[in-house]
Amino acid sequence: MAERGIWVFPSCKNPNLLRYSVLLLLLFLQLSLNTSAGLGDTGLDLHFEDGDSLLLFKSLLRDPQSLASWTGFRCSNWTGITCENRTGRVVSINLSLSNLYGPIHPSLCKLSMLETLVLSENNLSGSIPSCFGRFRALKILDLGKNRFRGVVPREFLKLRRLEELVLRENEDLGGSIPGWIGNFSSKLQKLDLGSNSFRGEIPESLSSLKSLKHLDLSHNLLFGDLPDFHQMLVSLNLASNELSGTLPCFSASLQSLTVLNLANNSILGGIPTCISSLQALTELNLSSNGLKYEISPRFIFSDKLRVLDLSFNNITGPLPNQIAETTEKSGIILLDLSHNRFSGEIPLGVTELKSLQGLFLSHNFLTGEIPARIGNLTYLQAIDLSHNSISGSIPLNIVGCFQLLELKLNNNNLSGEIQPELDALDSLKILDISNNKFSGEVPLTLAGCKSLEIVDLSSNNLTGALNDAIIKWSKLRFLSLARNSFNGALPNWLFTFPAIQSIDLSGNKFSGFIPDGNFNNSLNFNNSEISRKNYDSSAEMRSLEMKVSVNLAGDNELGFTYDLSSAVGIDLSDNLLHGEIPAGLFGLQGLEYLNLSYNFLVGQIPTSLGKMWSLKTLDLSHNSLTGQIPANISSLRDLLLLNLSYNSLSGSVSRNQSYWRFPGAFAGNPNLCVEFSGDDCETARNPVGSGKMFEGDREGLISVWAFCISALVSFYVGVVALFCSVPARNYVLRPLKPES
Repeated sequence: MAERGIWVFPSCKNPNLLRYSVLLLLLFLQLSLNTSAGLGDTGLDLHFEDGDSLLLFKSLLRDPQSLASWTGFRCSNWTGITCENRTGRVVSINLSLSNLYGPIHPSLCKLSMLETLVLSENNLSGSIPSCFGRFRALKILDLGKNRFRGVVPREFLKLRRLEELVLRENEDLGGSIPGWIGNFSSKLQKLDLGSNSFRGEIPESLSSLKSLKHLDLSHNLLFGDLPDFHQMLVSLNLASNELSGTLPCFSASLQSLTVLNLANNSILGGIPTCISSLQALTELNLSSNGLKYEISPRFIFSDKLRVLDLSFNNITGPLPNQIAETTEKSGIILLDLSHNRFSGEIPLGVTELKSLQGLFLSHNFLTGEIPARIGNLTYLQAIDLSHNSISGSIPLNIVGCFQLLELKLNNNNLSGEIQPELDALDSLKILDISNNKFSGEVPLTLAGCKSLEIVDLSSNNLTGALNDAIIKWSKLRFLSLARNSFNGALPNWLFTFPAIQSIDLSGNKFSGFIPDGNFNNSLNFNNSEISRKNYDSSAEMRSLEMKVSVNLAGDNELGFTYDLSSAVGIDLSDNLLHGEIPAGLFGLQGLEYLNLSYNFLVGQIPTSLGKMWSLKTLDLSHNSLTGQIPANISSLRDLLLLNLSYNSLSGSVSRNQSYWRFPGAFAGNPNLCVEFSGDDCETARNPVGSGKMFEGDREGLISVWAFCISALVSFYVGVVALFCSVPARNYVLRPLKPES
């Protein structure tokens, strides 16, 4: 009962019951405290000194909208902040990807209890504060992907408990890697200084730091001999430096090393067999070095290997028949042996790599045929066998690779017809079989390959007209059928692909008119604001540059992407086209090159040419075009190459229009006067070079040769005819009479 606000407990005659009651009360209080601790700092107040330090840190940042929650006293309300449960002191800051701009305020260094500081992927700038050395309890420091500059502060020597140091992708952060960085903390397990500007040699202290497991010094300016490491590393990435010497065995990491990336250095010599003894290795990248010699038959990896990239070296000899031990749970995902000097046939052992998703063997000296069992690789996404001497035909069972995204077989000796069964590859994005000996027509069934974006069938012996299979490729970006024997009229749908960037039908036998279809469908043809790479005006404008990149997103998943680098343009040169040039073709503001040379086109040059703001190259030579040259051509500021030679153009060309930039551009137009100086007007002269820009050099004086040959033939026929006629022969051979 209660009296005057005071509770009075009744007497208890049983002392054990009282004891049990007290124990239950204490147990209840303990459970309450544990529950509160389990909920973290939900109701915990932020230590006022730490709060002031954080607000000063915020004050130097420009427009820190992501830190708008930094108000009040509750620690849980402050984004990215974690406090200690009893004292309210800040122990962790994680503001990764918070869109922070500006320098770091020194007040941040007052957080004396800080254990984790992650400020990665922002736009923080300035030097790394030297006062970070005050964080004596710090275990994780991640300042990666910012804009810090200068050097690593020497005060980091005081961070004796640091386990992870990540400073990657700060372009202006560099200097020499300090010698103390390998022994300032006996607990350091991860050191990531990749993609910075560090130069010099790798400190010897790093090679003996016993606690180190993950080391990334890639994409810097480091040089010197590649060191061996004497600790049990898990991952080592030294790619894209200037390291030299030969490959060590990394024997200290025999059971631990999973990733070894030494790509893009200057490592010489052969690949020692001991490298294949790394039992835990899942990824090995030795590409873009100076490695040579043959690969030993004993060079067989464990079944854990997933990625093997030896591309861009000078390795010789046959391809290894067995690359890794095979089990049901193992298998290489990516095999890249391209750009070497391998010879011989593709071994059947390649078709046993059942998990293979990317096979790159291009730019070697391989012979023989494509293995008939290539279709067993049902997970394949990319096949690149280009630039070899492979013969035979495309094996029919390649359709077993039903997940295929890229098929590149160009620059080989392949022959036969394009099999209609290839329509089963309905996921295919890239098909390049150019520079081979394929014949026949493009099968109608290829309409089933609706995912095609890049199609290059150039430099073969293909025939027939363009069929409607092509129109089904609605995602088409690049189409080249150049240097074949295609014929017939050009279809009206030729320019209607929404994503088309380049069409090359040159060097065929197409006839009829250029279709005056709907040119407005293509975004690339019509949009002059689309950013593109600058290209060399002296190079072949239609050349296709395609960079395929593959990345492992997971243990068993390969990401496949490609970048297409090709000028936006149309090439219909060297055909049998006639009629007038459609006005719509000359109104495409996004077009960078247009080549209609070596046809039989007539009429005038459309005046809409002045709208082609992106035009860099225009070749209308060797046609029968008439009329005057549109004055607005001179307004095309980006125009680098112009060729209107060998037509029937008339009128005059004023020197004020800056056409002097294009020597020989008006040659072979007898009725065209070109003003060279003052009011003088001269007939257009022959060009210095060839009349055609895109296809090799043709003789500039081809018409003179034709005249000479015609004259010789006419003379021969005349003489034969003369002597076959008896009266004419008697008249010519009669004796001369003496004159009186």
